Amino acid sequence: MTRKIKPLNPLKDKDQPLMSSRSLDVVAIGNAIVDVLAHTDDAFIQSQADAGMIKGAMALIEQSRAVELYGLMNDTVERSGGSAGNTIAGVASFGGKGAYIGKVADDTLGQVFRKEMRDMGVVYNTTPLIVGAPTARCLVFVTPDAQRTMNTYLGACLELGVDDLDSSLIQNAQVTYLEGYMFDPEQAKAMFRAAADIAHKSGNRVALSLSDPFCVDRHREDFQNFVENHTDILFANEAEIISLYQTETFEQAAKIVAGKVGIAALTRSEKGSVIVADGEFIEIAAAPVAQLMDTTGAGDQYAAGFLYGLTQGMDMQMCGQLGSLAAAEVISHMGPRPEMAYADFVTKIAKAA
Repeated sequence: MTRKIKPLNPLKDKDQPLMSSRSLDVVAIGNAIVDVLAHTDDAFIQSQADAGMIKGAMALIEQSRAVELYGLMNDTVERSGGSAGNTIAGVASFGGKGAYIGKVADDTLGQVFRKEMRDMGVVYNTTPLIVGAPTARCLVFVTPDAQRTMNTYLGACLELGVDDLDSSLIQNAQVTYLEGYMFDPEQAKAMFRAAADIAHKSGNRVALSLSDPFCVDRHREDFQNFVENHTDILFANEAEIISLYQTETFEQAAKIVAGKVGIAALTRSEKGSVIVADGEFIEIAAAPVAQLMDTTGAGDQYAAGFLYGLTQGMDMQMCGQLGSLAAAEVISHMGPRPEMAYADFVTKIAKAA
């Protein structure tokens, strides 16, 4: 059964106080990670194939492997990251009101991550891990074609669970955004279901990003179930949606997802994106990119633009355009977060209308 698009108005029943609006636009739940980025070449990626490195994909690694790979990186750039964290940073850059739930350790990287979030105006109060694994880090190798190959040590992220959910944040956010990368631990799946339950009981919507085709391969049945039964808004790229439904073409997968979820925003790199909304297919052109530098964060920032537009009551076309502009900006520089005020994009589109 397709989840229909829900209005963004709060519930109006006798058990809940009437509210003119939610205090938050988006609360994002994800892996709190510090990204370490460096340029490399295809030969290096190929040399690491036996160790599980696949160009353009994300691999989970142990702490010892993280230390080894860090020693092989030159001229690194270190930025707070994590897929959902990048998205909520983008929402904040647009001027939206955001909150974040994600676990860091009480160490130097964790303190940096927390400060960067709060400096952007994002509400971030998740209790840090005092004893145990360090803050997570993702070692990102960027090849000349701007493809990013990610090697992630999850560290403290794995300790995030149902007890870390802040119900008040979810209840007061129009959209709860969930990061598919988190789907590996069983406790994360339970947390997703709990967060979706809180959101829907509050009359709010749930968005899910599939994150990575290899992640979908590992958890296809669970993802299909969560999309159909708990998701209102789905974000996926072409490879991910094809993997989810095991189709031969993008078009076949898009038709299937149209019957599973109210809104699906499906990105296709230079081909733009397709938004499926209650059975209607809307094509969005890719925004021009002055110089392609690093594709890290493209999908994250597309989601940021789309969700900002949606929570401000914009139509699907404008939501998609904001997503495309944000994605184009982030791939024009190293790092997965904005280097300009995305609010300028809203003004740009308004002037062009």
